[in-house]
Amino acid sequence: MKIGLIGLGKMGSSIAYRLLKNNYEILAFDPNINENEIINIIFENDFENKNRYKNNIYFAQTLEELAQKVNTIWLMLPAGEITNQTVLKLSNLMQQESIIIDGGNSHFKNTQELYLKLKTKNINYLDCGTSGGVAGKFNGYSLMIGGDKKIFEKIEHIFKAIATKNGYNYLGSTGAGHYVKMVHNGIEYSLLQSYAEGFDLLKNNNNYKNLDLEKITDTWINGSVIRSWILELCKNVFEKDQELKNISGAIDENLTGRWTLDEAIAEKINMQLLKDSLDIRKKSRENGGNYGTKVVAMLRNQFGGHSIKKN
Repeated sequence: MKIGLIGLGKMGSSIAYRLLKNNYEILAFDPNINENEIINIIFENDFENKNRYKNNIYFAQTLEELAQKVNTIWLMLPAGEITNQTVLKLSNLMQQESIIIDGGNSHFKNTQELYLKLKTKNINYLDCGTSGGVAGKFNGYSLMIGGDKKIFEKIEHIFKAIATKNGYNYLGSTGAGHYVKMVHNGIEYSLLQSYAEGFDLLKNNNNYKNLDLEKITDTWINGSVIRSWILELCKNVFEKDQELKNISGAIDENLTGRWTLDEAIAEKINMQLLKDSLDIRKKSRENGGNYGTKVVAMLRNQFGGHSIKKN
């Protein structure tokens, strides 16, 4: 099967890798990266798979060309206007009954609006919350899918190819996938902050100086109640550097955390931990943060490839 793919940054190139390894043909479009760069990004140093699958990816020069040659397109674009414009333009170019999948972090209400607009043109629209970070390229992704169930079932094989084992589910009507991913990201904010505060105390207490944070994380990973992938990433950080003196503690944020808090307020659900985490991030950008926010910055780089600011 041939599938269109728009957006080949960190996540999009990883999606491409998993599709290619599962014997899909890809027609790709990304005006910001040339073809040789895309091939190198997808396969990195994986020369064996590069030689095996590189001829299964083709490149469209325009959206018009893409829309003419495929009837299923996966979008991996930043949320907001660029996604809106691309979806609406595609809806005027693709054949009726075609399918567009938004794998980015769009707001669920925006997704609902686009679905209704595309429905009038007889174009199908699925939303897919995509989690797994840069490691999903090899481990597989966690996929949260919303939209018309019959359309999901028609192309379920695509989600199965991209996801880790048992890592995808249809969750409900249009927007459900993006809604669940939004809340997932809100939980992520609180988890990162909780780990960061604990390690800040371990590092900077006056009772036990020079505690080895790598040994602590290694111990916790093996059997403790708080073991997790995030904790494994903490170990990766502390193996290399426990002082973090040259790292800025200023942490950026994406929109999904704020959206989650806005939704919680609207639903009268208390999410105090998320609110505190967002406030800490905002303050870190004003005053440079502390050891805990440095830990968060390093973890964001580990799982999402987010840039690290230096002091």
